[in-house]
Amino acid sequence: MTILGLAPELYPTKPAHFDIERVIRPNILALHPYRCARDDYDEGILLDANENALGHSIPPDADIDPEIQGTLGLNLHRYPSPSHDPIKSRIAELRGLPGTEYVFLGVGSDEVIDLLIRVCVAPGTEKILITPPTYGMYSVCAQVNDVGIVKVPLELSGDAGEGGEQGRFSVKVDEVKQAVRADPSIKIIFLCSPGNPTGTLISLKSVRELLELEDYKGIIVVDEAYIDFADESASAASLVKEYANLCVSQTLSKSFGLAAIRLGIALAHPSLIQILTNTKAPYNISTPTASLALVALTSAAVTHMQKNVSTLVSTRGTLLRGLETLAPLGVGKAIGGNDANFVVVPFLEKNGSGKPDNARAQTIYKTLAEKLGVVVRFRGNEPGCLGCVRITVGSEEEISALLKKLEGLLKTV
Repeated sequence: MTILGLAPELYPTKPAHFDIERVIRPNILALHPYRCARDDYDEGILLDANENALGHSIPPDADIDPEIQGTLGLNLHRYPSPSHDPIKSRIAELRGLPGTEYVFLGVGSDEVIDLLIRVCVAPGTEKILITPPTYGMYSVCAQVNDVGIVKVPLELSGDAGEGGEQGRFSVKVDEVKQAVRADPSIKIIFLCSPGNPTGTLISLKSVRELLELEDYKGIIVVDEAYIDFADESASAASLVKEYANLCVSQTLSKSFGLAAIRLGIALAHPSLIQILTNTKAPYNISTPTASLALVALTSAAVTHMQKNVSTLVSTRGTLLRGLETLAPLGVGKAIGGNDANFVVVPFLEKNGSGKPDNARAQTIYKTLAEKLGVVVRFRGNEPGCLGCVRITVGSEEEISALLKKLEGLLKTV
């Protein structure tokens, strides 16, 4: 069996123990994808796709929000491109990959996650492996697809904020190896780096160890939604050309500030990208989304993104220092690696015991939101996060307001 649409010279050869055709479900390999009208022609008098030739139905004098007025000139009556190669080309250049054949676009990272599970993992019989505490959509997509879940928790011991390959919230590589050796039905390992909610980077050394494990025949997915807030050298995208059993997922939602347009990215060997392309919905990326993404990936816009990231990283430091000044009121040291655009901080028992207090954290979380107008996220039920809330790095003004209101609240709760 062959991968439809993949040139013979693009079949993977590394690592030697990996055979993508043994990972992909047989029905997906045999799939002949839906061929849409724009796959063939996109110019001329277009009478092939049953579109509305008179244009969209929104009248010129309609009461429209000025923010979306400009989208009405985007040929909304025509189906969008099924491939969006200009966007893929800019992403490939940004992430140091050879070309568009290494890039897949999805409706947010969540579509990428769901599609990977659908093409690799057989419902009812096969499994994914996750490393709690981690992003919740891995488990949601697994349950939706009737796929089993094996859990190998991250390292939960160690001092708050301790990093490194053996520090708190690092991957227990040996235990992951044991798990996949014991259960050949595991087809995908999901690693989140920087982690959500941990904010901790997974070392490329740990990723390489798992990619090179001959006993594991599946795919490793490294979810890098927050990677631009960390050191550039930490991205597993640098390994994509070397390992065909790796998929790196990214997004324009975080560092690019485009959460509303829902554009997710998969970076992988062309063989896996071709499988995802064959399986996706014909026109999954809308014209407004594509238009904004293309602008966001210009050189000037990327420079602006990097400037914003630099500002947020600086503000992250301001937030961490401000939280440290509240230690006498029962704010613990931030946990995790603090390599994302958020921090995770425990609230401690008021009696001075130094122990995290879930009940107090819940009260603080709800009071901030319902009475003080500041919304953070309670994470105290996640492994290793007892008593914790997650605080997104906002603007300087927002962080100043949070710290002031939190200080007053801690004196009463």
